[in-house]
Amino acid sequence: MKRVLKYALLVTALLFIGVVGYGAKGYWDALEDADGLRTRADGLIAQGRGGGSLGVGHLSILLAVEDPNFSKHAGVDVSTPGAGLTTISQSAAKRLAFREFRPGIGKVRQTGYALGLESRLSKEQILALWLDTLEMGSGPNGWMIGFHSASSTIYGRGPAELTDAEFIRLAAVLIAPASYDLSHADAKLDDRAARIQRLVAGECAPTGFWDVWLEGCRR
Repeated sequence: MKRVLKYALLVTALLFIGVVGYGAKGYWDALEDADGLRTRADGLIAQGRGGGSLGVGHLSILLAVEDPNFSKHAGVDVSTPGAGLTTISQSAAKRLAFREFRPGIGKVRQTGYALGLESRLSKEQILALWLDTLEMGSGPNGWMIGFHSASSTIYGRGPAELTDAEFIRLAAVLIAPASYDLSHADAKLDDRAARIQRLVAGECAPTGFWDVWLEGCRR
């Protein structure tokens, strides 16, 4: 019995070490990539494709929905209502650090990479990379990548030129881009957008940390 217990403890310890090591690899990978990512982010910002080019009000809407504590956390947030498990930094890491992200153990390296991004890049740079790599669902010409690109494709205007309702409709698809249709009438998208509108108007609040679908804002 003691031998079995020792074996179980050894296996547990090795698994723990492996998980920590995988997270550390993500962190160091981000540090190695940092120079190139900073250059890429600065180029996007200079082209007017960063968070600042959304317009102050629109940026506030996007952060309220996607990562309410973005300006304060260091890449991970496990307490803010409505935040869920994935911060903007982790979301960016999902596409910057992986050719094809798979849930499960991949979350460990994703989190390590996000922490690395936060240690070397500014919030503005991380936001620009996130916006540029976002999956925005199907458009008239196929699958859309990038928030600014989707705005131009769907509305023919940049995000700062959109009405709040138009902007919210773009923001609404981010939670499940394959489930919504920005090009046509979509009742599910209308419902998601309406919840966001009530959230930013201060008429409701998420029911807790896990409420990324804004059930607290259901009519």
